[in-house]
Amino acid sequence: MKNSLRCLSLSIAVLACASIAQAQTKSLQLSAGMHLIQAELAATEEQREQGLMYRDKMPPNAGMLFVFGNPSTQCMWMKNTPLPLSVAFIDASGKIVNIEDMQPHTLDSHCSTKTVPVRYALEMHLGWFKQRNIKPGMSIGNLPAAR
Repeated sequence: MKNSLRCLSLSIAVLACASIAQAQTKSLQLSAGMHLIQAELAATEEQREQGLMYRDKMPPNAGMLFVFGNPSTQCMWMKNTPLPLSVAFIDASGKIVNIEDMQPHTLDSHCSTKTVPVRYALEMHLGWFKQRNIKPGMSIGNLPAAR
């Protein structure tokens, strides 16, 4: 019984921390052609590490924008992430370099191409880009400026 209560307390604490992190995350509106995206901003190392972990739902046109300090090759994984996602890797000018599909709770690395450094990664529901015919070479608008 004591162990069950400890596990329950730990689970509640983890969910509370995830909720606090989510509440502190800034949100911005991006565009992909005529499509609008409500994106949470993950600009700090802590926010990027947390990402969409422990989230079991997300609105249809919502996502998370990861902003990296210096353009380079970036990789994402799905540790503790129950939502299936697609990620668009985006260069400093806002152009999509490549899009990768990611399955929940996997540790597989999904990386940007090594030939073009990226500044951003945009995670959306699995298939979001494909359903809207958004492909590499297209641009994402309203991205935050480099710091």
